[in-house]
Amino acid sequence: MNHFWPLIGYGAAVLAIVAGMLALSAVLGQRHRPAGTDEPYESGIVSTGTACLRFDVKFYLMAMFFVIFDLEAVFVFAYVVSFRASGWMGYMEILTFIAILMAALVYLWRQGVLDWGTCRHRSIHR
Repeated sequence: MNHFWPLIGYGAAVLAIVAGMLALSAVLGQRHRPAGTDEPYESGIVSTGTACLRFDVKFYLMAMFFVIFDLEAVFVFAYVVSFRASGWMGYMEILTFIAILMAALVYLWRQGVLDWGTCRHRSIHR
């Protein structure tokens, strides 16, 4: 326990210095508040209106697709890192994995989920 005293003393000194700096800044610091402190300011443009905007569901849907397919990219990258160790069996597994991904992408495309153009009524059963 004797060899921990320098570490404990150093920690106490650090805490004392930090507490002293905070106390001095509270005592000696200025206490004024400019007029525009509480107003929002974004990139030099004075904001107007509310920050609550409604986004179309398509934005959230596209974000979910991005996260899903980005996660699959992580799995493919992990395979590439272990390419030599996984051998032919790993190669067949990653081909199957990519084929399932491509099938899901084609399915979404055929369902019209990725179409952002004009709103056409699509039948569910093509």
